[in-house]
Amino acid sequence: MSAAGRSDRPRILVVGPSWVGDMVMAQSLFVALGGGERCDIDVLAPGWSLPILERMPQVRRGIAMPLGHGDFGLAVRWRLGRELATEGYAQAVVLPGSLKSALIPFFARIPRRTGFRGEMRYGLLNDLRSLDKAALPMTVQRFVALARPAGAPLPEPFPLPTLVADATNQERLRAELGLPLHQPAVAFMPGAEYGPAKQWPLPHFAELARRLVARGQQVWVLGSAKDRPAGDEIAAGNPGVHNLAGNTRLGDAVDLLGMASAAVTNDSGLMHVAAALGVPLVAIFGSSSPEHTPPLAERVAIRTLRLECSPCFERTCPLGHTRCLTDITPDSVLTALDSVVAGGAKPVFLRRAVG
Repeated sequence: MSAAGRSDRPRILVVGPSWVGDMVMAQSLFVALGGGERCDIDVLAPGWSLPILERMPQVRRGIAMPLGHGDFGLAVRWRLGRELATEGYAQAVVLPGSLKSALIPFFARIPRRTGFRGEMRYGLLNDLRSLDKAALPMTVQRFVALARPAGAPLPEPFPLPTLVADATNQERLRAELGLPLHQPAVAFMPGAEYGPAKQWPLPHFAELARRLVARGQQVWVLGSAKDRPAGDEIAAGNPGVHNLAGNTRLGDAVDLLGMASAAVTNDSGLMHVAAALGVPLVAIFGSSSPEHTPPLAERVAIRTLRLECSPCFERTCPLGHTRCLTDITPDSVLTALDSVVAGGAKPVFLRRAVG
């Protein structure tokens, strides 16, 4: 439908987050706002995130933020705000907590500017909310709460992210990457942007890959160029492993995950992508907590040991042993993978995740 055909609906500008997983979870907010039905939603976000937004039917368009992460760029924000003032937005919803993230909606003179109290944003936001972290422990709950009147309960159940893969791009990827069509593929996501305390050991990934290939499955390693060496280690001596890390763009990784029969992942942005595509998923948590940013899907199994020292939320293990990850065995992950593929797992967002 053309933008002209939607002009009778109010327009909302969402200032989006700066992480892959958070951008996926923001789709729950877009659904709660009624994107594509009760309103038209534009999302101001980092340029890298536009392929994810293109796979969300609730988003009319993504607007690339012309500044890098951490750049203040007051003059650039003022000019963009004045450009967006012509769009006639009725509301802005600001997801990041920084002062600079609230400037563009203010410069655009959007009448209602919604967000949580953060970094000295009084006046910039005029629908300013207090965040009760105990009442809203999960990031996705905090996003959805901004679609509701202040203090109103969340919808039950709250909407889950649901990405739509690009079928045309999937066919192109199959051909260009030479991926076999006759074997079910299990996607591995061994990276974690935050640090090594969120990364399951590569020898464990490699052992799991050997077992999967031995029983007739193929393994696709997905990630950025930084994950390429990890993929090489997993694939070493195993021709059934296809190391695609660094060979694809983010949109391609989304569409590849949409073709996978299952996935095994660290707590990472691609974990949330896989969950939003409905891929049966085993998510491995070490230093982080599945109670704060769990994968939001029906077919998910969580592997976490809940040691006394975890979750510590550190980039590297303060004790130097990373037992929260090394003690999660390939056997246990394979068992969890078979269970979730068979439909035996439960939605992790409805219960306390256990190991």
